[in-house]
Amino acid sequence: MNVPFLDLKAAYTELQTDIDTAVARVLASGYYIHGPEVEAFEVEFAKYCQADHCIGVANGLDALSLALRAMDVQPGDEVIVPSNTFIATWLAVSQCGAIPVPVEPHPATFNIDVSKIEAAITPRTKVIIPVHLYGQPADMDGVLTIAKKYGLRVLEDAAQAHGASYKGRRIGSHGDAVTWSFYPGKNLGAIGDGGAVTTNDSMLAERIQVLRNYGSKQKYVNEVKGVNSRLDPLQAAILRAKLPHLDEWNNRRREIAKRYQHELAGLGFILPTVPEGTEPVWHLYVICSDDRDGLQARLNAVGITTLIHYPIPPHLQQAYADMGMKVGDYPIAEKMAREVLSIPIGPQMNNAQIEAVIANIRQ
Repeated sequence: MNVPFLDLKAAYTELQTDIDTAVARVLASGYYIHGPEVEAFEVEFAKYCQADHCIGVANGLDALSLALRAMDVQPGDEVIVPSNTFIATWLAVSQCGAIPVPVEPHPATFNIDVSKIEAAITPRTKVIIPVHLYGQPADMDGVLTIAKKYGLRVLEDAAQAHGASYKGRRIGSHGDAVTWSFYPGKNLGAIGDGGAVTTNDSMLAERIQVLRNYGSKQKYVNEVKGVNSRLDPLQAAILRAKLPHLDEWNNRRREIAKRYQHELAGLGFILPTVPEGTEPVWHLYVICSDDRDGLQARLNAVGITTLIHYPIPPHLQQAYADMGMKVGDYPIAEKMAREVLSIPIGPQMNNAQIEAVIANIRQ
């Protein structure tokens, strides 16, 4: 049986009428930059995230870098980042001229280990970026307590956590700001790139709105050196069509994860751990195996597509060779890079596909 890692075409087919109607509405409107679709999505997504403000931008990386700029992160400042994350978290820091300072993840959750953050803080530290990796909320109480103690900002990277909850409240405003990606494969994905920042801080929201639009509130009047990073109205309309279905899709992911947790237990793999008080949305279901490459090859051979998130940790990427980091500097992230394997968990999976994944892994 062929089991794709994620079937984006099936997601479109499920909502084809709604999505086609949304696209046609934008084309007929004449608003192709900013406009009512973007404004409506910003209101709806802010409400969904239980935040006061949402600012749509072009992609998730821009969301991170613009939020850091709005927090006045300058060249030479330091920003604490997980050693185990997609490289965009680090790149946003570098785009501001700041220095990413890695902190190892907790082996059980893959998320930043709060007990290691304080040792990484220096007088130059400006911001902590916890990443809600794989759709599992990070330990926000721990992060916020440390940030308050040292007078630091907290910028959440929620690119994989649309709809996740922490201590009974949706991810969206625990920290000073929260960044989102709407890359097509996300739990809430566009048909192309898109991103956003949510926040309860009115001043931060206004700064990001100005920065995303050439540094301008009023046309041809430029207050700061901004960029062109605007959420496309077509993508906003598609996201509006999908947003009412997000909770249902997340619940489907939870059902699949529950089956995996039960039926893959006791086989020698390390399965995800869900801390008390967190409700993940299972953007990815990641197992660890000391024979990861062999397992992946065997699954691929029978038509089950798997991916590795992520095969090279940021500190070992050529892009960061100038920082002089080497193998052995962050052993937990390096071990994860050798062992993690993401297995299919798309909300459009049928029962036969789920059973095929379980049966072949058990074999």
